[in-house]
Amino acid sequence: MLQRTGTSLRMGVKMYAVLCVLLLGTLGVLGAPAEDEIKSLPGLSKQPGFKQYSGYLTVAGNKHLHYWFVESQKDPEKSPLVLWLNGGPGCSSLDGLLTEHGPFLIQDDGTTLQYNPYSWNMIANVLYLESPAGVGFSYSDDKKYSTNDSDVSMNNYLALKEFFRLFPEYSKNELFLTGESYGGIYIPTLAERVMEDSTLNLQGIAVGNGLSSYELNDNSLVYFANYHGLLGESLWATLQKYCCKDGQCNFYNNTDPTCSGAVAQSQQIVYNSGLNIYNLYADCAGGVPYSTSVENGRLVIHDLGNNFINLKWSNSWNQKLRGVGSVLKSVKLDPPCINSTPSAMYLNNPYVKSALHISPNALDWEICSAEVNLNYNRIYMDVKKQYLKILGALKYRVLVYNGDVDMACNFLGDEWFVESLQQEVQVQRRPWLYSNGETQQIGGFVKEFSNLAFLTVKGSGHMVPTDKPIAAFAMFSRFITKHPY
Repeated sequence: MLQRTGTSLRMGVKMYAVLCVLLLGTLGVLGAPAEDEIKSLPGLSKQPGFKQYSGYLTVAGNKHLHYWFVESQKDPEKSPLVLWLNGGPGCSSLDGLLTEHGPFLIQDDGTTLQYNPYSWNMIANVLYLESPAGVGFSYSDDKKYSTNDSDVSMNNYLALKEFFRLFPEYSKNELFLTGESYGGIYIPTLAERVMEDSTLNLQGIAVGNGLSSYELNDNSLVYFANYHGLLGESLWATLQKYCCKDGQCNFYNNTDPTCSGAVAQSQQIVYNSGLNIYNLYADCAGGVPYSTSVENGRLVIHDLGNNFINLKWSNSWNQKLRGVGSVLKSVKLDPPCINSTPSAMYLNNPYVKSALHISPNALDWEICSAEVNLNYNRIYMDVKKQYLKILGALKYRVLVYNGDVDMACNFLGDEWFVESLQQEVQVQRRPWLYSNGETQQIGGFVKEFSNLAFLTVKGSGHMVPTDKPIAAFAMFSRFITKHPY
């Protein structure tokens, strides 16, 4: 009897130990670092019903990349996880959250947030990552912010891995990589790494108004400017005569001095005449800007330096780089015709920074970092190889979309880029429709290939979800649910 009791006791202890291990394992799967949860966000009239987190993902030993993660309002456990990266290089993804497709949008007073009925987290878990280190609230311990395309793609990959370590409950969800502008470089170079990691459930990528090829972007912009009535017959005739031969025009790195002079005139009209390069038909916030100005003792540059980089003799960007290289601390990079003041006011509010768990080592938030941008080494002049590798796997959904009145990364250049990939056409170019609640409207045009679509958004500029939120949400929902456009 005593022996039987002792045996039962030992079995009970073993079962208890097994239960403890299982319980600890279950708790581990729950993940979601409690210390990063945003308990109360200033500026909201009512706190959200979904969970959100803000904190840091440490990569490469000393780089701390700030993230803001918003869970899906529909079904977080089953909804896909979407990574969002703004471009620059050197611009903050929190601009995408607060002014484009986040769950709440900053108001002009710089203190109030309003809920966004077309937020992408209506149907997806969205991870906004401030990358690389030096952008927004992201920082490195050594305060060295010189980087390049290859290092950024690796660190973004490591940040994703760190995110899934902290949030293991999302590791099996469908994963989509999305971005905008210089995200045209960030996203496919990141996807190239992610697709080789079988632990990540990559399903596709989407790039909005992306920089896919410097050459195609520059060449197409001259055509865009002319056919939108910006250049005039005389300048266009000069461009045709001295830049074109046998039906092919080279406005990108043409060595003919007359051609280069005409291209410089075109560049002057597009970038320095007062037009809003991000939306041709929108007003310029703050009035007609100068390419540089001085505010509160700081040199302010209104140029991200992504265009006509091969016209070095006429490229004022290189001159600015040399001129301010020794005084980077006194330089501010502010995209032209964009009012980032409300976002900066909000994010630099000490109560907001506390709610977001911002490190005291982080710099004040600015929409773009001059130090990162001016010290950035651009490795890829196009990302054709990356797209062909992604499409060659025959299992990833790829969307390239453009607002059709953007001049920073114009639709024609990205259309040429997509055509250059020479994929099999499935659906010829046609209008795509969306509902605005009362009627069906034309959202733009779409051409579909095998696993690839090129789509325009009618009347939108560089920031599609800002300009056309309903159309953008319709496009996004069809993309992640794998429905036809």
